[in-house]
Amino acid sequence: MSRLRRRNNDASISLTPMIDVMTVLLAVFMVTTPMMTNGIDLDLPNAGTTVLTGTDHAMKISVDTAGQYYIGTTQMPLEDVVTRAIAMRGENPNLTIVINGDRRADYGAVMAVMGKLKTAGFERIGLRTKLEN
Repeated sequence: MSRLRRRNNDASISLTPMIDVMTVLLAVFMVTTPMMTNGIDLDLPNAGTTVLTGTDHAMKISVDTAGQYYIGTTQMPLEDVVTRAIAMRGENPNLTIVINGDRRADYGAVMAVMGKLKTAGFERIGLRTKLEN
């Protein structure tokens, strides 16, 4: 005679590990997101009633009054800015670049970064402004 075994078919899934992972991911994103969006403090030029604010996925390059270049809050030479932009284009071929130039910044410094990016093959470049009051 064969012995019949009684199987316990418990098909429940423990949600605790998944909730733990999701909580950690949420905390990481909450901490890192403000670091990615904040840049240096600039006084942007006025541009009338419409402005270019940039998309969420755009690379933001800043030029301060001293003509120094920044990506986020990291200052770097112009060549490194272009190199970083080229590397990011490898990940996103349709990369949009937004240049945040202080209104008292040297016009040549703003145009230098724009020219170098154009020479490197970037087509989607814009200048960020603020609304006139």
